[in-house]
Parts: sequence; C-alpha cells; structure tokens
Amino acid sequence: MSHNKESRLSEEEMMGRICEAGDFLQKHLGSFKPMVGLVLGSGLGDLADEILDPVTVDYQDIPHLSRSTVPGHAGRFVAGKLQGQDVLCMQGRFHYYEGYSMFEVTLPIRVMQYLGIGILVVTNACGGMNRDFAAGDLMLINDHINMTGDNPLIGENLPEFGPRFPDMSEAYCPRLRALAREVGRELGIKLQEGVYVSISGPSYCTPAELIFLRKAGGDTVGMSTVPEVIVANHGGQQVLGISCVTDMAIGEDLEKLDHEMVVAMANKTKPRFITLVKGILERLADV
Repeated sequence: MSHNKESRLSEEEMMGRICEAGDFLQKHLGSFKPMVGLVLGSGLGDLADEILDPVTVDYQDIPHLSRSTVPGHAGRFVAGKLQGQDVLCMQGRFHYYEGYSMFEVTLPIRVMQYLGIGILVVTNACGGMNRDFAAGDLMLINDHINMTGDNPLIGENLPEFGPRFPDMSEAYCPRLRALAREVGRELGIKLQEGVYVSISGPSYCTPAELIFLRKAGGDTVGMSTVPEVIVANHGGQQVLGISCVTDMAIGEDLEKLDHEMVVAMANKTKPRFITLVKGILERLADV
C-alpha cells in the first residue's frame, strides 16, 4: 500500500482487516487472553525469549500483517507468561520508512485492542538530543512530538475503537510512569524522563534538524513509537513508553552513525532494560 491519500481504506475495509487478523491470532492463542502488550524495538527483542510457555506467530503468516524488514527485528508475536502477567509481545515492529502505510504500521496495535489488551508498553532505540543524557541511558517518555508528517487516524474514524478527535493530554499514562520510576529506584536503574520526537526516517537527521528539534522541546529522536501511541490512545489503552538512548544526537557535535552502532548499544543496554521491564510487569497489579 502506498502513502498517497487515494489508498486510504474505508471504515469497513479497516475493520475487516483488523477482525480477520485478530481472529487468526486468537485461534493460535486458543483460550489464552493476554492483558499486556509489549512492543520491542531495535536490539531489544530478547525480552520475548524469557516468556514462559511461548506461542509464536510470524507476522507474515497473519492476514494483512506485513513483514518486518529491519535488522534487529525478529518479526513475530510471542504470547505467554512473563513475571506473572499474560502478555502478547511484538518482537520487532513495522516502520513508516519501510514503505508501509500508517494503517499497516499500527495494525498490530489495533489487533491487540481487538483482543482486549488494555495496557501497552512501547520501547525503542533513539538518539539523545538532551545534553544531560548519555548513550546507554533509559528514558521514560512523558510526551512526544509527531514530526513524521502523517497521522494514523487520518481517514475514516473507527468508532468501535474511539472518538473522531481523541484526547492526547496524557498520551503516556502518569500512573504507569510513576510505577516505572519507583521500580527503577528499587532496582538502582537510573531513568531519564523527557519528550520523544518521531521522524519518518530512514535517513538520520542533519545537524540543523537536530538543533531545531531540540529547540522545539525534544529530548530524544527516533523513527517509531508515536504512530503506535496515537492509535493506542484512540483505542483507550494505557501506554508506558521507554526509550533506549543508543547514541548522542547533538547537532553541534554530530558524529557519523549507522544502524549497526545503534543495535550494538541497544544490546549493551539490554540487561538493564530487561530487568526494568520485568520489574514493572511484576508490579502492574499495584496500578
């Protein structure tokens, strides 16, 4: 599907695809009813390997879902028990820059909503624009700026999921953020907090763009997450966002960067990230 407006689906077509994909996935899950959704970004997919009694379904086997083409993204759902929670994990995600429409990028989130999942934990690898941050930091997302040039809710509304004009004043659930901060303190994991800026990619930002985005209020920058969070909020899910700062993106001091460097730093940060998310899942009953 192309990005042009002529390719926008009707409400009936969107609902048909969501239902077909959701029913297919539920058939594979059997009686298992996940309550928490996890979206694992670049280099962070290993958390899914810790799920007990896992059921795995490749994205490309599910009707209307696409194939994840990015290194570091396994491209499958993994369902099962993690820290006492019934979870459905996205081991890798879809990106706008892969050529997918916003509907295709966010279809897995709609499928989670169709299956009744009320809490969504989204993660990503990102560049740090805040000079107080360092590569390897974990950042709680408290807000975002959408600089992709598109919005996944453009087109016909899906009233079964949410209103035409959804509120975004608390896009990242304050209670889940408070829980994450508490768990971080208990585990001795330092957590930054700030605003995530989403760009379309796939090119990394120029120095001038990074200076602009920092001055606009951004602390980190990446190529994912925001479309998923917009759709999650539209569908009434509570969202927790965690960014792994894999490189420093300070416009005035910018150094050359490639995807392998991003994945390498994400891998280095992985043990702390996994410990933090498992600690949060263990305490979700407190929220």
